[in-house]
Amino acid sequence: MNLIEKLATKISLTKAEIYLVSMLLGFLMLGVIMKQIHSVENADLLIKKAEAARYSDAEVDSLISLATVEQAKVNDDVSREVATEEKDEVVEKKPKHLSKGKKVFTGTLSFNKASTLQLQKIPGIGPVMAGRLITFRSEKGGKVKLFEDFLEVKGISSKKLEVLKQHFTLE
Repeated sequence: MNLIEKLATKISLTKAEIYLVSMLLGFLMLGVIMKQIHSVENADLLIKKAEAARYSDAEVDSLISLATVEQAKVNDDVSREVATEEKDEVVEKKPKHLSKGKKVFTGTLSFNKASTLQLQKIPGIGPVMAGRLITFRSEKGGKVKLFEDFLEVKGISSKKLEVLKQHFTLE
């Protein structure tokens, strides 16, 4: 007697019933395996969605507004320190660079070679926008050829594009 016939006699089932139960158990195991694979795929998808939501537009905008408030506080502190230093020095004529408060960048620079700090010298570009521009440049392969491409960067409108055209060269 083979194994199946011995099992059939011990549990009082026919061979056909044993085969049927074995197939059903096999399908059950296959279903459990497929469900595990599907749940792993769903977990990967949920992780990707969570990472994308982490940097959602609303959150980035709120961080930008917080950074602007902090930058304004820093500017106020610096101007107060400059004012107290001027009072202490007792100099009748102010130096030219202190009278305006902030020196305005009037030159041009090559966008494709500029660093983050160089980009921040341009009016209207802070640390966040400079970071976006550097990321944009790297996405374009390290070289931007047309000024109109800058409109793809979040926060750059046609008005700001005109300012950038005055200060950037795309060589």
